[in-house]
Amino acid sequence: MTLVVIDSFGIGAMDDCEKYVPSDCQAHTYKHIREKKQDKLQIPFMYGLGLGTLVDGNPAPTNAYGYSKLAHHGADTYLGHQEIAGSCPKKSNKRLMIDIHSTIKEALEESGYDVKYPLKNCPVLLVNGAVVVADNLESAVGNIINVTADFNKMPFAEVKELGKVVRKHIDTTRVIAFGGPNTSIEHILACVKEKNEGQWGVDTPKASVYGEGYEVFHMGYGVDIDNQFPMIAAKHGVKVYRLGKTADVIHGAGPEAPIVNTTHLLEKVTQAYTQEQGDAAFLINIQETDLAGHSEDVDWYCDLLNETDKWLEGFASIMRRDDILIIMADHGNDPTIGHSNHSREYVPIMIVGEKVKAANIGLRESMADVGATFSDFFGIPKTAEGISFLSEIMD
Repeated sequence: MTLVVIDSFGIGAMDDCEKYVPSDCQAHTYKHIREKKQDKLQIPFMYGLGLGTLVDGNPAPTNAYGYSKLAHHGADTYLGHQEIAGSCPKKSNKRLMIDIHSTIKEALEESGYDVKYPLKNCPVLLVNGAVVVADNLESAVGNIINVTADFNKMPFAEVKELGKVVRKHIDTTRVIAFGGPNTSIEHILACVKEKNEGQWGVDTPKASVYGEGYEVFHMGYGVDIDNQFPMIAAKHGVKVYRLGKTADVIHGAGPEAPIVNTTHLLEKVTQAYTQEQGDAAFLINIQETDLAGHSEDVDWYCDLLNETDKWLEGFASIMRRDDILIIMADHGNDPTIGHSNHSREYVPIMIVGEKVKAANIGLRESMADVGATFSDFFGIPKTAEGISFLSEIMD
């Protein structure tokens, strides 16, 4: 069974967007890209699988289809994937280091770390001379605390443990522990800046953290990792591939490849699928569509959708008789609405397979239904949350 998440490919603002981000209420990632690109957007395969029905009211396709709300608060890739995997994160709170730095400092010191304020009149923390704890500057203000490390000073395994201490003592949406060997703590500190008033963090693209040797560990608030599909599968002998960004944002065991480049990722998926001889699940995230959204680059987004659609059609033709392919998104990221953040949008769900019947699974209350369906398909214990739709799409 295969899941392909086209990161940020939303199909219209959710009804509750006014409560979360009012600027998202005009968002419709797919439709606005189509309006901008016209005939240059060529995704006939997905359009025929249900996009045309969901967006334009076309006749129902011969496969199964539906769409889903985001049950988690906001619109977040990490939290969205925790939900997809079968557990909906708890409601978090927005926090900035300027308000919580003393709490984090005290907790780290109680755990035996050396903690200093490396910059005058700045609330970021330097831990063991190797790691900077600061606000994340790339997400919505107050959502994430970053733990940015120089791996030459502290190995990734230790950085993760440090990150867990931070996670335990704050209630932000996420804590992200990451770093790389091709930077230095001095350079990381030199890239600290105030992006918005009171928001202090590392400009990570400039800090040379990404690239070869980069590793990352995401920690969500109130996430039941052990009762998500990949972890349940690992305990019951089901092999799970995590390819693309799923390798970074979904916890589990088994083969993983955090490939960002879409062409290389899809080549890897085809290779892994055709070489796998046993029963296995494939969890794939196409990250570059989200990066195009963040870049507000409609042309790039369009090209990626075209490439993905063509690949999906080819992949569907080589699927084994008993397999199911689910194509969906995790949120929106409309590149046309004047900001570069995720948008809170409904996500499409398109389901293909030789044994999949024509069915409208309707509006799902949570993307956790996908994780529940995966567990149902493999006959393993239920996920923490979600309602399987397997019986709705197969006789």
